[in-house]
Amino acid sequence: MKVKAGNTQLNHTQREVQGEFTEKFGGEFLKISHVNSMPTFFMSLVSSSNHWMFIGSNGALTAGRKNPEHALFPYYTDDKVMASNCDTGSYTIVRVKEGDELSVWMPYSDRYSGIYNIERNLYKSIYGSRVYFEEINRSLGLSFTYGWSFSEKFGFVRESILENISGAPIEVDILDGFRNILPAGVDSGLQNNRSTLANAYKKNELEEETGLGIFSLSSLIIDRAEPGEALEATTVWCQGLERKAILTSTSQTEDFLRGSEVHTEPFTKAVPGAYFSVADIQLAGGESKTWHTVAELNQSTAKTLNLIHELKTRPKLKERLYESINSNMRKLQKLVCLADGMQLSANKLLTTRHYANVLFNVMRGGIFGSGYEIEKEDFVNYLKTHNTSIHLDFSGTLNALPETFTLSYLTGLAKELENNDLSRLATEYLPLSFSRRHGDPSRPWNYFTIDVRDENGKRKFNFEGNWRDIFQNWEALSYSFPGFIKGMIYKFLNATTIDGYNPYRITKEGIDWEVIEPNDPWSYIGYWGDHQIIYLQKMLEHAHSHFPEEMSTWLLADHFVYADVPYRIKSYASICENPFDTIDFRMDEEERIHDLVQNLGADGKLVQAANGAPFQVNMAEKLLVLALTKLYNFIPDAGIWLNTQRPEWNDANNALVGNGTSMVTLNYLRRHLVFIHELFAESGKDTISVRQELNTLFTSMKETFGDPAYASGTFTPESRRAFADALGKAGEAYREASYQKSFSDRTTVEVKELRAF
Repeated sequence: MKVKAGNTQLNHTQREVQGEFTEKFGGEFLKISHVNSMPTFFMSLVSSSNHWMFIGSNGALTAGRKNPEHALFPYYTDDKVMASNCDTGSYTIVRVKEGDELSVWMPYSDRYSGIYNIERNLYKSIYGSRVYFEEINRSLGLSFTYGWSFSEKFGFVRESILENISGAPIEVDILDGFRNILPAGVDSGLQNNRSTLANAYKKNELEEETGLGIFSLSSLIIDRAEPGEALEATTVWCQGLERKAILTSTSQTEDFLRGSEVHTEPFTKAVPGAYFSVADIQLAGGESKTWHTVAELNQSTAKTLNLIHELKTRPKLKERLYESINSNMRKLQKLVCLADGMQLSANKLLTTRHYANVLFNVMRGGIFGSGYEIEKEDFVNYLKTHNTSIHLDFSGTLNALPETFTLSYLTGLAKELENNDLSRLATEYLPLSFSRRHGDPSRPWNYFTIDVRDENGKRKFNFEGNWRDIFQNWEALSYSFPGFIKGMIYKFLNATTIDGYNPYRITKEGIDWEVIEPNDPWSYIGYWGDHQIIYLQKMLEHAHSHFPEEMSTWLLADHFVYADVPYRIKSYASICENPFDTIDFRMDEEERIHDLVQNLGADGKLVQAANGAPFQVNMAEKLLVLALTKLYNFIPDAGIWLNTQRPEWNDANNALVGNGTSMVTLNYLRRHLVFIHELFAESGKDTISVRQELNTLFTSMKETFGDPAYASGTFTPESRRAFADALGKAGEAYREASYQKSFSDRTTVEVKELRAF
């Protein structure tokens, strides 16, 4: 039989890219027509569970559950993912029978580019949970479409649709499925650095009665003389095709392309896994054929046997697949609805964009999935993780809590118990879920984890994010849940340091900071001060609009603490001498903090008082530390000097890479000072209690700003330097005194002095 690939004249007509909304595949989609006429781009496909998928407009993808260590297809950087469409993921060969000849077509492959007159279209669900790739082959009179979606029960679902768009019957042979399937136990480090070794351990089996592919390792890949049994597998199965063969490797795909018959592969080893269904399909004019290929990760022996039993005995698999997919989508919509992401207006593009913005916002910062309801088990575990002493001291009260209770109930209980640390922790408690860092293949330095369920399937409450990312998202989220704005402000202020900065990362378990790793050229330390003041200010303004009277009580309550990051900012003279090297990392301090965390919990990462408990201050002091820290880095006619080794992303289109002066921060600081000027007045107090070290800083800076020599506001280079020196040395004195942590008694500052300043 002759095998041919279309006509001899190449078809390279460029068609205009168009976008439109359309109803298709049982839902509403945004369609990009002629998507191959535009540069390839990357997309996220989102699940209401812990599935993740990053996929290119050319079909290249990486996918998995929870994090990159549990991948269905290898997790690489985005350049490698985009180039992997030739060897990873979806793969289809169509052979059209025309007498004694076969025409070979590979949809969404560029192997036979230009041979056929084709049109490629992309459809993405407006809800972000499904995507379809369509290729119309007008030369052959066929259309092939495949799409990805998620099922909590079944895993990753790929739907395939072959349609006869001609008026005549067509007979085809098809090979369709996945390539480069990862077995359980191959993590991202192993795949990236030792993929050849991993291949040697791969074992691809077929349960022939059901057609279930089982992809596992022959043993765990360890470099030790000890047994390591691989107890989990990746499984793949197909529904909707009457197959004449199933392949578990790519070894016969070239034979199929050349027109040869292929045979079922019950077992292959030491090669990357694949799952291909091979079938004959006859289609009348206008008729179509649909089937599904389904993959799931981390399947134990018991789960695999249960799946085999289900495939043998449970009817209506297609209907159950669709219901599970739709359930996943409805749950995702509900999460976005909770954050006011669903809108209805005449401008569909705007409302779709709003939905996408809110979706990505809650993916980053999380969502309060139960509203203002709190689960006892999670709250108690949270207290135990953060402060074992508090957990032990109040164990009786905690045990007596109802299984679920409201935020207002918790607030009242904390007030009744009159313990500052308990009040702080109860206020900071944020029952967020669905959060993950903005890790993806374009940001390989940010490791993401989608931690939404425990091993028993129970919902988990968790959040994590880089400082500037998570508070940016919480700012928007607080408009949907204003009752939690107090907790967000507490979390913000209690994560700031005694020298006026913030750590690198915020998680439910506390804070993290960057450390020096000698063998990693990307390793670096510093304070990411960007956005600090404006994020705080926007949350304060929002809180004030809801709770103006209550904020006065926050201002004076000793519910606030300092994060204890093992950095030490150098002396003012050292900063002037080399503004690129301004922070020392104290290894001894990190070890001390680590020991504290082992004994106390996450509160061990807080500055401790002499009694071994977190050192407590009021909100007024915290606000002053942040404001004065910015002000003692003020350079007249320039801005706020950035000298903590990390960038200010807000400024000059990212041009200020950690040094220089920031006008953005200066202007935000003014907005903040205007606000706290009135906030102190609303307190109704004549004096406010602060540490003596902070009062000394305030007094020194007040003298400098009030010096008659600078009253005109006009500076020469010499007077500007003298002004900056006076502030910088005052800041140094404050830091050195605070780093000693031998805190003197408190003193009082007059509110009228603060407001005048």
